[in-house]
Order: sequence, then structure tokens, then C-alpha cells
Amino acid sequence: MKNYLFALSIVFFLMFLVACGNSEDASSSEDEESEGNEETVSFNLSTPDPEEANVTVAAKEFAKVVEEKSEGSIEIEVHPNGTLYGGDPSAAVKQLGAGSLDMLVLSTSLYANFEPRFSAISVPYLFDDSEQFVSFLNGDLGDELLGSVSELDIKGLGYWTRDFRQITNSQRPIEEPEDLDGLKLRVPNNPLWVEFFKGAGTATTPMDFGEVYNALQLGTIDGQENPLGVVSSAKMYEVQEYLTISNHMADGWLVGLNQSKYDQLSDDQKQILEEATNEIQGWSLDYNQEQAESIVETLEEEGMKVNSLTDEQQQKFIELSQEAYPAFEEVVEDEEFFQEVLKSVGKD
Repeated sequence: MKNYLFALSIVFFLMFLVACGNSEDASSSEDEESEGNEETVSFNLSTPDPEEANVTVAAKEFAKVVEEKSEGSIEIEVHPNGTLYGGDPSAAVKQLGAGSLDMLVLSTSLYANFEPRFSAISVPYLFDDSEQFVSFLNGDLGDELLGSVSELDIKGLGYWTRDFRQITNSQRPIEEPEDLDGLKLRVPNNPLWVEFFKGAGTATTPMDFGEVYNALQLGTIDGQENPLGVVSSAKMYEVQEYLTISNHMADGWLVGLNQSKYDQLSDDQKQILEEATNEIQGWSLDYNQEQAESIVETLEEEGMKVNSLTDEQQQKFIELSQEAYPAFEEVVEDEEFFQEVLKSVGKD
């Protein structure tokens, strides 16, 4: 009897060891499965410009890079032309913060309606070239602005660059500030533009971009100013005769994601989105520069008369801008920050 009980206890002991081993194997297998199969998330990303516009092309490249880096755990569908927010950029920012938009690429100048310090980026003739512009965006002051959108419940993933802005009109070549006198020029709804062009006697007309083509066609306004890619994609050569390569203002793209949706991502997914945003910054800069020369050639083929400001001519516009610094400072609404910006680019 004793031998029988001893044998039985050994059997139960061995069964216990096997059960524990199976439990540990199952737990290990579940952990490995959890680590290897990250939950897939899908985002809609909205851009303000048409399918063929530089920003939308960059957004599609971004979506491709993110999908590759995340091995399919992050899927992004790009929607151009402001279709997801009815073309109203201020409404788009609010919708992004509220979560009815997932992701949005919108110009920094439009964020100035919510944080006036963003206007500093577009101070006329602030940057000498694209390299200095990129350095600013990626520096401490650019980071400070990027972080400020958290107040809007938006996660700023980073910046992409835009081409400097150029002037088009239907009346005459622009070679000096006096040539702007009396022109009815559409500008974005931002007082920085108004202050700059007002100094040259221009009749500035703030207007949503969606209304610009018809206003030019009807002669309600004489001209507008935008990067070359926008001039081309919006087919402004159909309603404008003159293009001036003035390089008068910089403007960046802020890549934003709803904060709550960002917070739900894994650390790896967050890192992938930020790395991809930075990667596309360089890609987009190269793409824009490659496109610029061919765009000018195309616009000339379409009948536009193109002139580039000489260094001497541009200097007159620079002086016009510097005269308006006190007004720009008021627009930025932060004297200390404005002076730090000027100092950072050697314009103090």
C-alpha cells in the first residue's frame, strides 16, 4: 500500500511539472505574439492643394515611407484639395484638434490665426536661402513653435518646407516696389502680408484660396502671390500674364496629428511617424527644387512673361520689409520672440 501511494505521488508531481512547463510555454508564446503583431491603425491625411501639387505628392511619399517603416501597422490615405474640411483651413485646425480629422498638412502661416508667433516664419526676406530656412525650422525656435500646437490638442510631428513665394499679376512686370502701387493683390488672411504689401501701395485683398482663380478671371483682383507649385497646379497661367520671381516670403508646412490618436500609438509607431516626417522634409526640399526650373519653363510655354529680381532690385524690397519690422512685431505679438527670430538669422 505504501509503495502504491508513493508511486501515485510521483505521478502527480510529474503531471504538475508538465502543466507548469506548458503554462510557461503558452505565456511565452503569447508575449512573443503580442510583440510581433502590433495593432494596425489607419489615418486619413488631408492636404489643402490638388493631387499634383508638391505638398500632396510629398504627403503620398510620406504615407509610403510610413507603411514601409511600420511594416503595415500604420496605413495613411491622402485626401487632397481640402476635401475633408470643406476648404476652410481654420476649420481644419479645429477639426484636427477635435479628432474629426486624423492628420493634416497645413501652412505655418495659417496656424498664425491660433498662435501669432507663427507669423514670424513669414517675415518678408527673413531668410537668405532654403538652407537657412530649414535650419530655423529644425532649431530651438522652430521646435518651440511646433510644440505650441499641443494647446490645440494637436501633435506637431515636424515641418516640411515650401518654395519661397512669387508674385503674379495681369497688369505689368514687377521690378521694384513702385510697380505694386495700385495693384489689387490677393493675400492670405494674415496681417503680415497686408502690412508688407501695404508699404508698396498695393490694394491688398485677403481671400480664401478657393476663390482666387475666379476673382482673377473676373478681374476682381489683379494678382496674387504663392509658391511656383501652386501657380502651376492652380493653372493661374490661364488668368495671369506676368510672373515675378521675387522670393519675398517663406512658408512651411506643419504636419499635424490629432493628439489623442497620437497618444494611443505604441512608442515604435510614434517614432516611425516622426522619423518619416523628418525624412520627407529632405525629400520634399529636393523635389521642390527639381520642380521649380521645369515649372518656370512650363509657365513660359503657357504664355506667362517671367522676370527675376536682380540683387539690386531685391534690395529695394528688403528695405521695404525692414521698414515694416515694427508692424511685424505687433503682428507676432511677442517682442522678445520676434527679436530672437531676427537674431537667429542675423537680421537684428
